[in-house]
Amino acid sequence: MTEEFHRIRRLPPYVFAEVNKAKATARARGEDIIDLGMGNPDTPTPPHIVQKLVETVADPRAHRYSVSRGIPGLRRALAGYYERRFNVGLDPETEVIATLGSKEGLANLAAAITSPGDTILVPNPSYPIHQFGFIIAGASVRSIPATPDEEMLRALDRAVHHSVPKPTALIVNFPSNPTAYVADLDFYRELVAFARKHDIWIMSDLAYAEIYFGDRVPPSILEVPGAKDIAVEFTSLSKTYSMAGWRMGFAAGNPRLIAALTRIKSYLDYGAFTPIQVAAVAALSGPQDCVAEIRDIYRERRDVLIRGLHAAGWDVPSPEGSMFAWAPIPPQFREMGSVDFSKMLLREAGVAVAPGLGFGEHGEGFVRIGLVENTQRLRQATRAIRHFMTAHNAGHAATPARRDPAITDSVS
Repeated sequence: MTEEFHRIRRLPPYVFAEVNKAKATARARGEDIIDLGMGNPDTPTPPHIVQKLVETVADPRAHRYSVSRGIPGLRRALAGYYERRFNVGLDPETEVIATLGSKEGLANLAAAITSPGDTILVPNPSYPIHQFGFIIAGASVRSIPATPDEEMLRALDRAVHHSVPKPTALIVNFPSNPTAYVADLDFYRELVAFARKHDIWIMSDLAYAEIYFGDRVPPSILEVPGAKDIAVEFTSLSKTYSMAGWRMGFAAGNPRLIAALTRIKSYLDYGAFTPIQVAAVAALSGPQDCVAEIRDIYRERRDVLIRGLHAAGWDVPSPEGSMFAWAPIPPQFREMGSVDFSKMLLREAGVAVAPGLGFGEHGEGFVRIGLVENTQRLRQATRAIRHFMTAHNAGHAATPARRDPAITDSVS
């Protein structure tokens, strides 16, 4: 009875556990830790959405079981969003389902469509549920490059010709977590043509559709003619409307995949609490000024973070989208690996980041930095990192930067 359960054995040790433990220990000692490791939005949910929740929760009729696939008004609201944003028509009855966040939807669809031994193509590095949802379901995962370019397309072609059995599904995520890559519609056109030719399902994670910073507005794969023949797309209200804890997401696209997800969810849940679904309708169908305001907040934070890191001597690319910077470990620390570097940064600078190894073996050599603190705290973090880098560049052990009297909470 001491042997590990079969499905649990397929899951590796949680890479983030060591950093999380060190973070908790430091806080227990009373240390001020600036946590940029979790992708947890810190901005408040817009007031009109909260007000709709409060209004609806006061109605006792809303306290009963809900509908696992989402109330009709919510599915219509999501279809309306796709029509406005992407010029994509969706049938709310057969091509849309509400999920408890996009993560739950991805995992349950993986369980619904996977047979033991299936081969699934997943970018590496990528958000953990993209591969582990299928691994839990019994599939084998084959890694492909995470960049939306010819390198990924060539790898897909090799995978089709050299995988046994032939791949049955492909995951894509743009703007991506953790790498912040953004895809364009031409790339999706090639991807859809490839998948249709080889009878491969595509599961597109579009959770960061509205978090972008330049002229490249992230498209939906469903904009490609014929995409609904083979693709389903997951979206979320978590980042767009700062509703992470509300757990409200959607899947849209291929009717067969939507039906499979609908059927398996009917056995597992009764859907989100009805007032949350009603508030989600208010989010999707109400004033959209808040979306641009949230995007502007992340853009300002990105600029503050990247400028501060560059001033510290850490060359980090400026992300085009998502709420993360994907930062190559500075050369002088690269040999120690992302987990040990993250622990050192926490210990000596008081800044928590996510080790790249947690997103797949090809994430080694990087850390993910979240735009999840206000600009004042980000400036404080980059000053601490500057002291950390200066001390190590000088060739001696760094004095813990957060204790330096020059580092305060004031805006520099």
